[in-house]
Amino acid sequence: MSIALQKTLSLILLIVIGIFLQKKLQNEDQKKGLKTIILNIALPAMIFVALLKIEINPDLLILPVLALIFNIVMIFITKYSLPFFGIKGNTPAMRTLMLLLPSLAPGLTCFPFIVEYLGDDVLAWAALADIGNKLFVLVLAYLLAMSWYYKNQNLKAKSNGQKVKELLIAMVSEPINLVIFIAIGLLSFGFNMESMPAFLSSSILMMKDMMTPLVLLFIGIAVIFKWDQLRMITSILTFRAGFTFLLSGLFIWLVPMPSEAAILLAVVFPQSAVSFWPFAHMSAIRKFEYENDSQKENPTFDLELGINVLAVSMPFSTLLILGVFTSGSYFTSPLHVISIGGLLIGTALVPKVIQLVKNADFSFDSLREKVLKDSPAE
Repeated sequence: MSIALQKTLSLILLIVIGIFLQKKLQNEDQKKGLKTIILNIALPAMIFVALLKIEINPDLLILPVLALIFNIVMIFITKYSLPFFGIKGNTPAMRTLMLLLPSLAPGLTCFPFIVEYLGDDVLAWAALADIGNKLFVLVLAYLLAMSWYYKNQNLKAKSNGQKVKELLIAMVSEPINLVIFIAIGLLSFGFNMESMPAFLSSSILMMKDMMTPLVLLFIGIAVIFKWDQLRMITSILTFRAGFTFLLSGLFIWLVPMPSEAAILLAVVFPQSAVSFWPFAHMSAIRKFEYENDSQKENPTFDLELGINVLAVSMPFSTLLILGVFTSGSYFTSPLHVISIGGLLIGTALVPKVIQLVKNADFSFDSLREKVLKDSPAE
């Protein structure tokens, strides 16, 4: 058995254990507590250690820009592809998916596997790229949500300057981002893990080591098997994954990459699950609508659909990322990545094509009528 497969099976085993723990941790406060430990202690410690092991390179500052460009490109792809899945434009479902699908949550579904398979250096690159994604989910997604809210409720647009300022402050004060800024500051003055007092570095390393098992257990505990809308959501997430593979394949084909690890990062980072932050913005807007009788019956977003997308996205992305890493060097070839992308897109569209074929009328009378209609008059 290959080392990669053994590592994958060990990680999957932790997820399975988490599934068996669901009955023991049914209280939402317990799940939130576990998530808080991951996002505020284990993950920041992991990123801090990874960043202090790299040398500052100005070229790496392009990573957050590339991540932000990906988010914006995915908005347009989502807008023009969703009608193929029966999602009508300017509806709560369309607006919900347009905010969720372009967003990324690499902290829970990508970073643990990056550090296990690619190492701390590549994790540091991923953490820098996530700054651009955070700018999207915290600021741009909020502005879009508010804009759609004002338009849907026929309200006069208000200034969002104060809200944006608050979101930027929240972004800077978030533990993950705060750790990134502190680590970059220490690196700029020549500090690293070896320069720190032994008691401090040991504590940080112990917190870092909690990350992978806690995240995998959390995935197993948090996964929710809801069959309503599952077929549609799975098709949409498959299409999202396929198009993302196409973008990654084109990127690694056109841009020279320094190593195989960098290529794999370009493949797996965009495959992260959708972020919770856009859903938080939608929930806040729905609260505004509930407080106003005239807006209550005209929701801007479909929160039930949003919850289901979040629930399906985490295990879906986890399996994809594990599949990429388990396959060895297969995904280091741009042709292979593009091929898998095309296959996933085709798989997502097959149910729609079958439905169109079933609904089509191929009877002799129908075909004869169509031929006569298209024939030029004599």
